[in-house]
Amino acid sequence: MPTSDHITIPTPDGEMPAFSSSPDDAARGALIVVQEAFGVTSHIEHIVERLAEEGYYSVAPAFFHRQGAPVLAYDDLESVMPIMGQLTGDGITTDLNAAFEHFESAGFAPSATGIVGFCMGGAVTFYAATLRALGGAVSFYGGGVSTGRFGLESLIDQAPKLQSPWLGLYGDLDQGIPTSEVEQLREATGAAPVPTEIVRYPEAQHGFNCNDRPDVFNQAAAADAWGRTLTWFDHHLAGTS
Repeated sequence: MPTSDHITIPTPDGEMPAFSSSPDDAARGALIVVQEAFGVTSHIEHIVERLAEEGYYSVAPAFFHRQGAPVLAYDDLESVMPIMGQLTGDGITTDLNAAFEHFESAGFAPSATGIVGFCMGGAVTFYAATLRALGGAVSFYGGGVSTGRFGLESLIDQAPKLQSPWLGLYGDLDQGIPTSEVEQLREATGAAPVPTEIVRYPEAQHGFNCNDRPDVFNQAAAADAWGRTLTWFDHHLAGTS
């Protein structure tokens, strides 16, 4: 069984709490797991442990650490929106760099490092893939496709800057991300200088991967997306098969 722990990662703005999980044997790579808008929830911690079971040293940093690293209920949007609204591009960049430096200090080269994010984390993951030439990146229903968030450009505008192979996973029933925008993103990322792919799930809503949200969880889409995620990292991260 993987070994899980709560750790802290130093940043210029103070210690950033994180949930980590290490595989039993030597790790085949390292993965950052970027939280949902609700914080590092039990669902995100479970994702970290599942990735460790696949052989990856995985860490989910608390990107809300400047706000006290809260974990919020899925029906508490009234609390979520003001906290998420405090995120800035500069702060996100600082925290991503701190997480990458944590992996580098543990001996993982950028080519053996990947990142996967959910909801808000899907947008952060896309941005991370423009900052460094990582092994791979996967976004689950990442927003900000046509209108930027956190002071960052839209994903469409960021697309030419991609340095890492990127996979995007979207539900057609996502009320916040129209399929027309997803197709615009497909076109924009198709011209990027790295491999990209977008997969759409006709019966899936936003948050379809989260089994802690029975109102939106879609088992078939989640299973397919998880398999594609593992295949993406297997194929693109250095040192993996």
